[in-house]
Amino acid sequence: MELRERVIGYVQSGGSQVEACRLYDVDRKTIYRWLHRPSAASAARRTRHRVIDKAALALDVRHRPDALLRERAEQFGVTPSGMWRALRALGMRKKNDEIFAEK
Repeated sequence: MELRERVIGYVQSGGSQVEACRLYDVDRKTIYRWLHRPSAASAARRTRHRVIDKAALALDVRHRPDALLRERAEQFGVTPSGMWRALRALGMRKKNDEIFAEK
């Protein structure tokens, strides 16, 4: 944040963007984005909408351990890559992991 304010101040006080790039070791496109924001604060990050219910997914893995990734993705209404990320978040790395096996 401090660097951003210094760069913006430098350019607004008459320095060129190219000089600011060299002086502060910041890419020209980054400086351009900073100058065209309404404030110097960093942009708010959007949160992603989570579609997959983790408890339902864990239960499904226990009951159908041999289901294919694309079959599970269809069932939960997400893409196969989204399903893969959800399974990784649950700690499952490969299909034959026994993380969800009944104990």
